Amino acid sequence: MTDEHLRNIIAAQKSGRTVGIMSVCSANQFVLEAAMRQAETDDTILLVESTANQVNQFGGYSGMTPEDFVSFVGRIAGAMDFPRGKILLGGDHIGPGPWQSEPSETAMGHARDLVRACVAAGYEKLHLDTCMACIDDDIDDTMRLPAAVAVERSALLCKVAEETAANRPPARSRPVYVIGTDVPIPGGMHETQIPPWVSRVADVEYTVTATKKCFDLHHLESAWDRTIAIVVQPGVDFGPETVVAYKRDRAEALISYIKDDSKFVYEAHATDYQTGSALSEMVEDQLAILKVGPALTFSLREALTALAIIEEELLSERRGITLSNLRRVIERILKEDPKPWIKYYPAGLAEAGHARYYGFSDRIRYYWTRPEIQASIHRLLANLGVQAIPLPLISQYLPKQYDAIGEGRIQAAPRELIYSKIMEITSRYSAACHTIRE
Repeated sequence: MTDEHLRNIIAAQKSGRTVGIMSVCSANQFVLEAAMRQAETDDTILLVESTANQVNQFGGYSGMTPEDFVSFVGRIAGAMDFPRGKILLGGDHIGPGPWQSEPSETAMGHARDLVRACVAAGYEKLHLDTCMACIDDDIDDTMRLPAAVAVERSALLCKVAEETAANRPPARSRPVYVIGTDVPIPGGMHETQIPPWVSRVADVEYTVTATKKCFDLHHLESAWDRTIAIVVQPGVDFGPETVVAYKRDRAEALISYIKDDSKFVYEAHATDYQTGSALSEMVEDQLAILKVGPALTFSLREALTALAIIEEELLSERRGITLSNLRRVIERILKEDPKPWIKYYPAGLAEAGHARYYGFSDRIRYYWTRPEIQASIHRLLANLGVQAIPLPLISQYLPKQYDAIGEGRIQAAPRELIYSKIMEITSRYSAACHTIRE
């Protein structure tokens, strides 16, 4: 069973081995295809997680329910000839977060329904995230929901998950869980925020103790045995134009705490754009589940932008060819419908085209499934698939892919170039995780 792979990682960490796993938090087809190629190269399990904003019972920004997402990943695996049995599906930030603007009773009702949908669809890992305050919640002096309230809500969601899992086929294992009350903001920080905090050991200890107590009160002892990791803030994050690097000396107390614990590892969020050496240090420090999402679609945008420039260089004067105009199509749709991105940018940056299009926050990821953008991508790939792309243009705009072509690792075809670009990121995580092969 794929969930055993996670428990093997925890066991290996606790026995002194430096191993981890990349968690791909994306519903983008190109990203998932590239991630499957990486897992095939590594001969390992692929952990794919959908966030509550991406995928939920109302469709999320991807337009998919959990059942849809499971089918979507399965279709991609079939097309890529990647074994479905080597994919571990999880839910990220599963809780009331998408419905914070509603009263807590309503938001938690939606969260319960989301948990049911995820578990019924076959998700095997759930990050229970109840630390976001709803419109009627009392918040503490840090502007966050009190940990005691968050812990009780996570137990309520876990109970729903366990009840739903009891109705799954006997051969399917119960979910594993990730807990935490000090969770980084999904999708990166605002550029105006101060550098990210580092979780206090006292808060982590409280979360563990209080969560176990709540689980016991709700007769969730078996679920507690399958709770494998704690989300903390180890001092990493990113904004539209900023990356805050991992500094292990800032997290020294956190590291000591988890290395002395025999049960848990940490799950690290917002690891996007960290260097390979920083990721390696994180895994060494038992931040063993490394979540990444925006950096992958950021690399996709880099690849598609480069290909669109190559398309113009190659075909702009050729008769009978309609160019994709990808950049212009994206920019127009971003301006026509700014709601998914504008709240993440402070005044000044919101009006800056370079921040909208190139920013590390990568809010373009909300738009890739828009029909006009999809049509533009299809035209781009079709235009560049008619003839071989000249190597000098690949060297100019995708130099690492030019090297890979020269070394015989990839072909000079549009999709190969896109996968290679995304795998610049996945390979960095692979190297840091010292993968346990299947």
